Amino acid sequence: MNPENPVTSISSTTGGLRGPGIFLAQFMSAEAPFDSLASIAQWAASQGYKAIQLPTCGTQYIDLARAAESQAYCDELKATCAQAGVEISELSTHLQGQLVAVHPAFDALFDDFAPAHLRGQPQARTEWAIEQLKLAARASQRLGLTAHATFSGALLWPYMYPWPQRPAGLVEQGFEELARRWRPILDCFDAAGVDLCYEIHPGEDLHDGASFERFLAAVDHHPRAAILYDPSHLLLQQMDYLGFIDRYHERIRMFHVKDAEFRPDARSGVYGGYQGWVERPGRFRSLGDGQIDFKSIFSKLTQYDFNGWAVLEWECCLKDSQQGAAEGAAFIQRHMINKSRKAFDDFASVTADEDSNRRLLGLLK
Repeated sequence: MNPENPVTSISSTTGGLRGPGIFLAQFMSAEAPFDSLASIAQWAASQGYKAIQLPTCGTQYIDLARAAESQAYCDELKATCAQAGVEISELSTHLQGQLVAVHPAFDALFDDFAPAHLRGQPQARTEWAIEQLKLAARASQRLGLTAHATFSGALLWPYMYPWPQRPAGLVEQGFEELARRWRPILDCFDAAGVDLCYEIHPGEDLHDGASFERFLAAVDHHPRAAILYDPSHLLLQQMDYLGFIDRYHERIRMFHVKDAEFRPDARSGVYGGYQGWVERPGRFRSLGDGQIDFKSIFSKLTQYDFNGWAVLEWECCLKDSQQGAAEGAAFIQRHMINKSRKAFDDFASVTADEDSNRRLLGLLK
């Protein structure tokens, strides 16, 4: 690893950009066809998706503890998906990852993410969350997956805006503690051969490139510390989401295809003025309804040999989820790029050898 380059040290693998996939968290329901893995897999295939990304909190689609221990159970899950015409792209522990690090100001709100018997017990809740991540590493390995989605959690989010002035050392100590909690989890994922991909997301301590680099340094550039790239969260922070790919492509191992728009006015901007999603200047939108330049994103990911799935995450404050899903597969498919295997001007190639090149340079007498 090169400590002077914060974004290197994950080796590339073959495979290329795949899709379309769909993240199921926003579609979970007690009603058919969203009530079981078999039925939602069939629904996803009927919409044109080739893969499903599975949330793991609860047992509606997958029993995480069982998947971590039983290869037969994992084979059954894969067979259920294959019979429907899809495969599992990745597992997600967004909710459990959030609970790895919770500032006390958010204890009451995040308690609902934990099992009922752990509520009101922050330490026990954190220990449960850490164990959930370790189970996810082993489950991913048994399912033959190479990447996993999660949140980092946040100890520093109440201090995001430096007023009053942050005490010296507060940020450094916060990231030291975050790294202490995540290092054993990262090691577990490394043993499983799976990249742990943090969604760069406001509300998390890893919410932009600078904060990701802080974390990366704190975990000594761990080879499994990777990024789930979602351009919508970068647009709403007014970041250069295309330049982000140029800078961090070696750490980007997952991709959420999600649109957004940012329309500031005289009343509010990035912070949103405590308004609901419909009224906020920054809003998530269904694919094609926002401002994200997906043609350039897919081009850059192809340029850098991104090896992973293009997965729809539907989070629109206006359009119905099923309409967004129905339109999303075709949208992703239109943007998929089969990388060229030859240069466009190969037809005009000339003989090349060292002597010929030296002659062309005027170096042979």
